[in-house]
Amino acid sequence: MSSPLPERVKIAVVGAGQAGLSVAYYLRRFELVADDDFVMLDRAPGPGGAWQHRWSSLRLGTAHKVNDLPGMGELGLSFETADRSLPAREVVADYYDRFERHFELNVHRPIEVRRVSNEGADLRIEYRDLSNPDEPEPAAGEQKVRGFFGRRRKTFAVAAAPVAPTRSIAAQILVNATGTWGSPFVPYYPGMTEFAGRHLHTSDFTDAESLRGQHVVVVGGGTSAIGFMLELEDVAASLTWVSRRPIDWLDRQELDLEGASAAVAAQDEAARSGRALPSIVSGTGVPKSRRIAAGIERGLLVARPMFDRIESDRVVWDDGAEARADAIIWATGFRPELRHLSPLKLREKAGGVTVGQGAAWSDPRVFLAGYGPQASTIGANRAGRMIARQIMAML
Repeated sequence: MSSPLPERVKIAVVGAGQAGLSVAYYLRRFELVADDDFVMLDRAPGPGGAWQHRWSSLRLGTAHKVNDLPGMGELGLSFETADRSLPAREVVADYYDRFERHFELNVHRPIEVRRVSNEGADLRIEYRDLSNPDEPEPAAGEQKVRGFFGRRRKTFAVAAAPVAPTRSIAAQILVNATGTWGSPFVPYYPGMTEFAGRHLHTSDFTDAESLRGQHVVVVGGGTSAIGFMLELEDVAASLTWVSRRPIDWLDRQELDLEGASAAVAAQDEAARSGRALPSIVSGTGVPKSRRIAAGIERGLLVARPMFDRIESDRVVWDDGAEARADAIIWATGFRPELRHLSPLKLREKAGGVTVGQGAAWSDPRVFLAGYGPQASTIGANRAGRMIARQIMAML
């Protein structure tokens, strides 16, 4: 951790990905000082947001577009001119690190926020400093670890391990910018727990070589699933691509403004009504880059309908068709990581959190940066300015 955390601050920003850094930049523009007026808490071991966890072969030229952070031009940096021969995770981590140091954001990491609750006019933020294992809490017996597939949860008992002690900090205002990477979503299908092979989510994928010579099934209709198919083409013994919905191919190489705006509007409408958020790709379609178009032409990128069930070494469709499987990659997306906010009771019966102009309608002290229409690079930077202005008005 960079320096001791204060006991109380005006603003706590949880998460130092694009959304959190954008908010922090505008707070600095309003002459607020890190660790005096606001603190930044980040669970990751280093800068880079979720990008630092992505697989090494992913390059900026083949990934989702990464927009520049506001103020990045002051450093002479831009992702448009970045070295595309380097892994995207290395480029983003380097640029974000320089950004944090230049604007003196003093991000505290690795800090895991465990729980946020009410404490009178303040919010009490309970956290663990993951860099300090020297003061373990006593733990006896077993800990319960829950893996989940869709809405079904499977609980495993494991030996208890020492954990960092829980501490807390009070804040008048919380900016939650935890994103989605820590909350992978895998839909449940019959036979999942009996599968003898490997279940991998997008967040688990490290490299294609680990799947060499195996029969691989890729599930999902977005750019991650397509990327896995392209990377595994000459590596896996066989490849099967399945999608829960037909792929909406766009006859252009990049997402146009109209498509992006429509997707953002759909996310905004869901957030305002407290419903679960739709995926961005379901509202935009998938542009055909040259690489993707070539994959379609040679018959690689042809998605089959979703299978009906999973057996020990294969997936099976309801018509009896089947495909061998040593590994299933679930490129099925993520959900907003909001578990630590559950004591605040922000979630609606419809499944989401009602958010307007970046603020939780049921608790105006809580801002959700990177939620809903701000969840992609399309809207995160604009939201940073909007949230910072509202915070200053409240203070």
